[in-house]
Amino acid sequence: MIVSTVILAAGQGTRMRSNLPKVLHSLAGNPFIEYSLRAAQSLGGEAPVVVVGHGADAVRQYVAERGAFVTQERQLGTAHALLMAEPRLSGQAGLVVVISADMPLLTGATLRRLVDIQGANPGPMTLLTIVSKDSHGFGHILRAGDDAVQAIVEESVATPQQLAIEELNAGVYCFSSAWLWPALHRIKVSPKGEYYLTDTVELAVRDGLRVEAVQLAEAEEAIGINTRIHLAEAETILRRRINRGWMLAGVTIVDPETTYIGPDVKIGQDTIIYPGTHLIGSTEIGPNCRLGPNAVIADSAVGAACEIGSATLERAVLANHTQIGSYRFVGPGKQLAPAITAAAPEQGE
Repeated sequence: MIVSTVILAAGQGTRMRSNLPKVLHSLAGNPFIEYSLRAAQSLGGEAPVVVVGHGADAVRQYVAERGAFVTQERQLGTAHALLMAEPRLSGQAGLVVVISADMPLLTGATLRRLVDIQGANPGPMTLLTIVSKDSHGFGHILRAGDDAVQAIVEESVATPQQLAIEELNAGVYCFSSAWLWPALHRIKVSPKGEYYLTDTVELAVRDGLRVEAVQLAEAEEAIGINTRIHLAEAETILRRRINRGWMLAGVTIVDPETTYIGPDVKIGQDTIIYPGTHLIGSTEIGPNCRLGPNAVIADSAVGAACEIGSATLERAVLANHTQIGSYRFVGPGKQLAPAITAAAPEQGE
């Protein structure tokens, strides 16, 4: 089955208070649209369609050949943004997954589950939901007796009984392509002058078709970034996720709260990482190493059984059993043999 992905990345992000397009702000060392691209790529198929608008040139430059671009010239809502992808995708049978670039914690595994559920759904769409006492402004999910989704009720129009519903719409969808494109043209403009993707649920139910929902086990995956406060929250969650993964893989992290490991770093088993250490960029660490405290290692290759104190390495290469003492800087291109001492660095090193 053909699965196409559309990444909505046209928003201005005014609450970020920045000249930089929202989706290019850094999260654990990468622009946070990077995580949407990786999640989309996990579904296979062709490059995702990226809907751009505000800061379009900068987003195109970053994404480059990893995406196909369409432009939303006027910000008229999520359904209108998705409609911009119709000329590229309407001729393809299969499924269309729709995600927002401001939800970088969403995983490829979640998207694959969403696709699997929709693949077995006789109806036209499946959406992602979370359960939370705090609605975060998300719409509340109403289900029928057979567990199908009947409606998404926004807070502004919800009754007290509906506001008590803790299952919420996360804003991630998987559609039948054949149904989606005609349906988007049936959506009516809201009082705010926008076209909302949530209205597809009402259309499907009115057509007598089943709408399924996938409930996220980890609600934090659905966090959207609209302010720098949200960005900091996402950073904490992502770094905790990364550190937990390495500890489960056989790496000792003495103090995970003060250890920063980038998403592209590789670490060998039985390495011990002491507090305050930063592993950044495309760094690779061999097994049985001792790092830190307060080591900073960026884009470097460290062999097996190395010991590095509170030193800084930048684009360096270390052989197995190399020792680097504290307060030492090892710069680009340095290839060091074992038993390096803590002597002061040479000029220009």
